[in-house]
Amino acid sequence: MIRLTDVHKSFGENAVLRGVDLHVPRDESMVVIGGSGTGKSVLIKSVLGLVTPERGTITVDGRPVDQGDRDAFLARFGMLFQGAALFDSLPVWQNVAFRLLRGALRRPRDEARAIAIEKLRRVGLGPDVADRLPAELSGGMQKRVGLARAIAAEPEIIFFDEPTTGLDPIMAGVINDLIREIVSEMGATAITITHDMTSARAIADRVAMLHGGKIRWTGPVADLDASGDPYVEQFIHGRADGPIKAVR
Repeated sequence: MIRLTDVHKSFGENAVLRGVDLHVPRDESMVVIGGSGTGKSVLIKSVLGLVTPERGTITVDGRPVDQGDRDAFLARFGMLFQGAALFDSLPVWQNVAFRLLRGALRRPRDEARAIAIEKLRRVGLGPDVADRLPAELSGGMQKRVGLARAIAAEPEIIFFDEPTTGLDPIMAGVINDLIREIVSEMGATAITITHDMTSARAIADRVAMLHGGKIRWTGPVADLDASGDPYVEQFIHGRADGPIKAVR
C-alpha cells in the first residue's frame, strides 16, 4: 500500500532521511521505532505530502503522492496526533466529526453528530461526553477522542504518532488494545511511530527501525528479539552501551 524508495530529506545542513526504503503491505500494521529526533515524524509527513523530499519516490497504492487530486488523496488517511491535538473551542463531537462537517466529506450536521457518537462509543466513551469541551476530559479520554476522530471518516490508511505518550501504563494498554482492534476491524493499513516498545509489540504486525536516516531492520514483530542487528538489540533492550550513542 505504501512504498518509500531511497527517500532523502534535509532541513538546512541537517540530513534527517538519508535513503529510506520501506514497504508497508496492504492491511498490515507497521510500527516504526527509533529514538527521538531520528526522523520518524518526517517520514510520515513525507508520505502525506506535508514535506517534500529532495530525492526518492513515495507511492500510495502504486501512485506517487505528488500526483492526482490532493483532497481525494488525503481523504484516504486518518491520523491520531501526538497529544491528541484536539480543538479546544469545539465540543468533543465536533472534534470527532471535524472532517464530516466540511470539505469533500461533508455530511448533514445531524448525521455527522450521529457518526461521532458512534465512534466515541467504539472507543469506550458514552454519548454524555459528546457535548463536553476537551479541557473537561482526562488525558486518556482526550486520546480516545483523537482516536475516534482518526476513524470517523472510515479511512483506508491510519497513522498513529506516539499514541501512548503521556499516558499511565494502564491507559496506554487500553489505547494499544483499541488501536489493534480497530485497525483489524476496519481492514486498514496502519503506520505507528513510537519509541515505546510495549506499544510496538502490542500494535505491530511488522516493525521497522529508523536510525541514522535509514531503515536499519524490518521484519515481523515475532522476529524482533532475534533481529541480529546491534542497533535494534540496543534499542529494544534500552542499553546505554552500543552503536547508538546517547547525547549527553
